[in-house]
Amino acid sequence: MNNIILVAETGSDIPKDIAEEMGIFLVPMHVTIGSETFDDGTFPIEKIYEYYEDTNKIPKTSGSSPEDFIRVFDEIHRLYPDKQILHLAYSAVTTCSYQSALIAAEDRDYIMSFDTKQVSIGQAAIVIQTARYLKANPNVTMEELVEEVRNLRDSCQMCFVPDKLEYLKAGGRVSNAVFIGGKILSIHPSIEIENGYLVAKKKYRGKMERVVTKMIEEYSHMKNLDKKEVWLLWSMGLANTVRRAAEDKIKEIGFEKIRWMQTGCVITTHGGPGSFGIVGFSKAI
Repeated sequence: MNNIILVAETGSDIPKDIAEEMGIFLVPMHVTIGSETFDDGTFPIEKIYEYYEDTNKIPKTSGSSPEDFIRVFDEIHRLYPDKQILHLAYSAVTTCSYQSALIAAEDRDYIMSFDTKQVSIGQAAIVIQTARYLKANPNVTMEELVEEVRNLRDSCQMCFVPDKLEYLKAGGRVSNAVFIGGKILSIHPSIEIENGYLVAKKKYRGKMERVVTKMIEEYSHMKNLDKKEVWLLWSMGLANTVRRAAEDKIKEIGFEKIRWMQTGCVITTHGGPGSFGIVGFSKAI
């Protein structure tokens, strides 16, 4: 039996059934639609799309509060009073969650928070890999586990492309000139996670089928991704033809295991419908 319990935010987009199976506790992040604030994952994603269609605005997202973490930390400590807790945090530069966890953990020497410097499926990949490591090494110490997580963080790579730029524009993440140019020229900017930040990188042109296959080929080669497993992220609205094109390219490259994971309410609010991404771990050179 493991001596350490893992905690992550719902913004990691780890499905509830997988979290329960692997013993991962999830702390809610939040989405405000109009005047109502909801816990991430407690309402249908279509509600985000409907709000944008009605208002041309995107909902507001917010991180987990200290109170959110206190509730989860208290629950874990009640169930497992002799165990330590490792919180693998959503990128600290994008949300308040990491700081909230530190506040909630004050005077609790059995809790440690670690910034994964990832979001969504990138964070999920690190958390799931850590849970696998814990299962294989049940007697690992907190120090040893944190070192393993540090190695995972340093090798984790994530890149995604939105189908449309409307949501990025509404959220102030692309300029009007980039938005208009993207509409006219059918340009899809790739967004990479670098040191916790979402950074616009190479621009791809054309239909999404062509865009995702080109991006997969270039990014997997550039980052020297381990072929043992790859995570493919998608948001509601991604066409089946794009999914098939992506999977065909992944198999052609030689990836052994493919794990599709859907983005939840937080990242979908910013990326919009039909987004696609790839997450993997760089091989040591």
